Amino acid sequence: MSEDGLKQKRGRRAPALLVALSIGVAGVAWAGCGGGSNDSTSEAQERIEKGAEEAKQGIEKAKEEVKQGFEKAEKEAKQGVNKGSEEAQKGIEKGKEEAQKGIEKGKREAEKGIEEAENYGQSYSP
Repeated sequence: MSEDGLKQKRGRRAPALLVALSIGVAGVAWAGCGGGSNDSTSEAQERIEKGAEEAKQGIEKAKEEVKQGFEKAEKEAKQGVNKGSEEAQKGIEKGKEEAQKGIEKGKREAEKGIEEAENYGQSYSP
């Protein structure tokens, strides 16, 4: 699965999980409201509304944290790519330098071999 696909999948799951949790919290609050004779319907409604508002704030906070996490991961990935490119470029430059040194060394050895061959040919003359 692509990185964007994972981001979208995780991005959809986090708010859904928080909504499910907020519904559970509201259910628990609702269940606790009916037990006492001092609790009124308006108090129960206020608790439910407060729980819903807190859940909404939690969802928004979680969405922002997920977004920031993805942005950070994307930034780090881009930095890694850039660093890798720089290192590759340095490797290429170093390889070029080594190749040039090898070529120069090969030329010197070839010239030396030619000189030796010429000297051998001159000393071998009858």
